[in-house]
Amino acid sequence: MSLTRREFTKQSALTGAGVALTGSVGALATAPGALAADATAGAEGEDDGHGRLGPGYGPLIPDPAGLLALPAGFSYRVVTRTGVTKLESGEFTPGKHDGTATFEGPRGVTLLVVNHELKGERAKVAHPVPLAEGLVYDPAAPGGCTVVESHRSGEIAQWVGVAGTVQNCAGGSTPWGTWLTCEETEDRAGKNGLLHDHGYVFEVDPYDRRANRAPKPLKALGRYAHEAVVVDPKRGHLYLTEDADTPNGLLYRWVPPHGFKHGRGQLRTLADDAGVLQAATCYDSGGRFVDDLARATKIGTVYGVDWTEVPDRDARTTSVRKQFKDGKVTRGRKLEGMWWGDGGAYIVSSYAREESPEHHDGQVWFYDPRRRTLTLKVLLGVNPDPSQDGAFDGPDNITVSPYGGLIIAEDGDGVQHLIGATDSGRTYPIARNELNVGTEDDPDYSEFAGVVFSPDGQTLYASIQTPGIMFAITGPWKRQGPRH
Repeated sequence: MSLTRREFTKQSALTGAGVALTGSVGALATAPGALAADATAGAEGEDDGHGRLGPGYGPLIPDPAGLLALPAGFSYRVVTRTGVTKLESGEFTPGKHDGTATFEGPRGVTLLVVNHELKGERAKVAHPVPLAEGLVYDPAAPGGCTVVESHRSGEIAQWVGVAGTVQNCAGGSTPWGTWLTCEETEDRAGKNGLLHDHGYVFEVDPYDRRANRAPKPLKALGRYAHEAVVVDPKRGHLYLTEDADTPNGLLYRWVPPHGFKHGRGQLRTLADDAGVLQAATCYDSGGRFVDDLARATKIGTVYGVDWTEVPDRDARTTSVRKQFKDGKVTRGRKLEGMWWGDGGAYIVSSYAREESPEHHDGQVWFYDPRRRTLTLKVLLGVNPDPSQDGAFDGPDNITVSPYGGLIIAEDGDGVQHLIGATDSGRTYPIARNELNVGTEDDPDYSEFAGVVFSPDGQTLYASIQTPGIMFAITGPWKRQGPRH
């Protein structure tokens, strides 16, 4: 049942301005550059100038190895590295690490499923995902997923989860213990030698290699530039983001057919047109249609959400996002990572520029399926100088921390961080990428990706995408220090 504009307008009137923050994170930032480790924010143990100590774990300490700056008391180990570590089959770890999920394995083992955002002609990719027998969708495509078995001793094993896909960007884990990997592309057969159409979601089982054989695209979830997906464990709905422009992308919801029960491998049994794929249509507390999420310029902005059915989910002649006339759906530039937590979905819009009505350097929204509302939780103003360490920009992958708040992977310009944000809204850096893949005169630091905690909450896994390095970060996560 959708929330009608009349119902939302009435509800907003009863609650004043219609601002009802949900979830445990609260309002995380407000002004330009507010989500930043600047002098006023203060790191843990640092006075903010008003006799208060800021959140976090202290300043980041430069890494003698030139990889990852961390606070005192924290350390990292390299789990996988493209062109260095190897799979069980002998091939090197593929490149372009991206979205990642963790699963509890036997005897303290952590299983990770790792996306590899590889595109273009397979022959031109230095380290594509190997074409493991029985696990290939399209032999001409370079992308896919690997599964990493990480032991407490530091020992690892790696194998292919799915191969022959394109630009596996983010994705999402399921309540039944599998990984949904998303192709961020609309490439059709014939482009770059591809033999099949792409732009789909595939399911990968980290526990059962046999379940991954004969990969099948989940066409019921649509064909477009997929970014991330989350599952509502109570209602069975799937929410999906689209990273695209001209025009900007959409937020989608897939409603399963009546009587369908989720479970391991069940999505593969669905017909291509099963269920209903819908796009979000938002309106403000006055019942006015909102054309783009960038219109929201204040933390706490709440939009009501209706859902509009997609006419042709397989985009046979027209891209899905282009099938709607103006005034029908709400768009967002760079709709990126998502994470299910606090009874709803946290949704990232990485930035907005000329493609959008307002400019920003990042938003995080919270969708409450019970109230059928989107609430703006994080807003980053345009970063005036990304080359300077301090202000943050370009949020991408996101996770909810077991210690409260959010952990965000930065994919912006200039300096790149992992960012922590407390429930009360104070923010701080957790890590900084120190691996310069550019030159001394023109430095270049790759984005962070695949940020996720281990099942026991003791280890934070994250990757720098280029050249492709996954880290396991440990330290005193529960330490918060004294407060004034």
